[in-house]
Amino acid sequence: MISASTCVSVSVPGNSRVTLLEKCRTLHQVRQIHSHMIKTNLISHALSVSKLISGFSESSSPFQAVMLYAHMIFCLEDLREIDFSVPSVLRACGRSSAFREGNQIFCHILKTHLWFDPFVTNSLIRMWLELGEIELARSVFDRTPVRDLISWNSLITGYLRVGEIELAREMFERMPERDLVSCNAMIDGYAKQGMYKLAEDIFLTMKVKDLVTWTTIISAHVLNQRPMKGLALFREMLSKGIRPDAPAIISVLSAIADLGFVEEGKWIHTYLSTNKIDRCSSFIGSALINMYSKCGQIENAYHVFRSISHQRNTGDWNSMISGFSIHGLVHEAIKLFLEMERTELKPDDITFLGLLSACNHGGLMNEGLSYFETMQVKYKILPKIQHYGCIVDLLRRSGHLEEALEIIHDMPMEPDVLIWKAILSASMKHNNIKIGQIAALRAMDLAPDDSSCYVLLSNLYAKLGWWDDVARVRTLMKKRGVRKIPGCSSIFVDGKVHEFLIGKAIDVESNQNILSIMEEMVSKLKMEGYEPDLNQVLLDLEDDEKGNHLALHSEKMAVAFRLLNTSHGIPIHIVKNLRICCDCHSFMKLVSKIYDRRIIIRDQNRFHHFENGYCSCKDHW
Repeated sequence: MISASTCVSVSVPGNSRVTLLEKCRTLHQVRQIHSHMIKTNLISHALSVSKLISGFSESSSPFQAVMLYAHMIFCLEDLREIDFSVPSVLRACGRSSAFREGNQIFCHILKTHLWFDPFVTNSLIRMWLELGEIELARSVFDRTPVRDLISWNSLITGYLRVGEIELAREMFERMPERDLVSCNAMIDGYAKQGMYKLAEDIFLTMKVKDLVTWTTIISAHVLNQRPMKGLALFREMLSKGIRPDAPAIISVLSAIADLGFVEEGKWIHTYLSTNKIDRCSSFIGSALINMYSKCGQIENAYHVFRSISHQRNTGDWNSMISGFSIHGLVHEAIKLFLEMERTELKPDDITFLGLLSACNHGGLMNEGLSYFETMQVKYKILPKIQHYGCIVDLLRRSGHLEEALEIIHDMPMEPDVLIWKAILSASMKHNNIKIGQIAALRAMDLAPDDSSCYVLLSNLYAKLGWWDDVARVRTLMKKRGVRKIPGCSSIFVDGKVHEFLIGKAIDVESNQNILSIMEEMVSKLKMEGYEPDLNQVLLDLEDDEKGNHLALHSEKMAVAFRLLNTSHGIPIHIVKNLRICCDCHSFMKLVSKIYDRRIIIRDQNRFHHFENGYCSCKDHW
């Protein structure tokens, strides 16, 4: 390979010049040869110019290929000599959004023998699709006299790229024959549209599967919140002797991060080391940091980060800052950001999203507002909706609801459902029914199927004792077919995931034993001063019934099961799908003290590390 700084020698015969062009790896090298050809009047050498056009078409300046093609047309007497250049110049037109020039070449193709060349017409289809001209691409496909498998695949992948899943499905079902390219493309397309069952149907019918097939189906399940299935498929792929590539490894690490159980993650990490797969390449390092962070092993995440931080990959630093953030380690996140600045590694919008989130979790309102300003003034980064969401949440958690509403009013974009839910939560905390109702209606308009919008409004009414309004919200949910997501806590024991709902253990035979342990725990805690927080039960029940309801929350069931099945001293890791309530939070602090156990809970928003009667969040969550 020729380095970017090497001057390419061009005082060579024509065929050697073509060889040099094929070896070019940078735009600078291609331009050197182009300049020499102009100076020596070799621009009419058709094969050499075709190679130049190909080089420019794949470069960061693709329109230069279009200009060179136009220049060559005026230099050549026999236009048949440009045939080899046509697919490359069509590619360049697509990449540089050159509709007018692409259309002129299209008209030329229609009038010549090139219309009968499938290599040219397939390039034409891809050009129109890249330009967003779906109907023109379909017109070329329908009219072309010679159609091959690549023609079908080009149209299908083009449809999928612009999100036209139904048109892609129509072509896929009409195909006279299918290959790996078409099947893999449809699996990926279905997955991105949330149609993972259809993706799986294609996967199961495929007699031949390659690495791309396996990687795509694993990603499909991970993308559609089916991490266990993604992990199982990864193991199956390995059992068939297929070595995973970086995207497959990143997908399975993402699945493990979603599950939150580090045992599987450590196994993957060991696999990477055993098979000498470089952690510094293709975002694998960032995925490892993210996995360890979301599995509660922030020390391991930091160890991985320090082993690769010399690579100066912004994504690695972002992953570590975000990891500190979800663990409430705000000062560590800020310290790492300051180190990032000292090393002159430029932060991006994701860096500041992690930093603002850390300030939010740590309750550092002034620092958060300062970094929000730094992002815009010093680094010229325009805030996205997620950054505004962090600031709104930071202000409302700090009790500054009016300031949060001012931010929403002054935003350059419309607030999303997360912002309105943050305002709704603040309204509930401060009993502000007027703002709460407005926020709830806006949230339900944006996400009519999101049960949490209705639940938050119902809870606001319940807190005020407006039971008729609670019933009205529940009737609306039923009418719209919206079902409340039940609280669910999971733990990982001996290679198996155990799940718990309120008062019920799923797939656990010792359910009665768990309830007995629960009674014992509540009794011991009450001797230490524990009183159930009945205000957390927003149901029209008697106090005794509210107490019984609180005692059976899913995370309490999970802790009881873990105490029943593990030796003293082993930390208890729990993953919950919703935010931990105030009563369960107080309960866990006392359990950690009385039973001398470290309890780590990952809820919907962050980690809580309970130890010796204290929580790492310092009661700010």
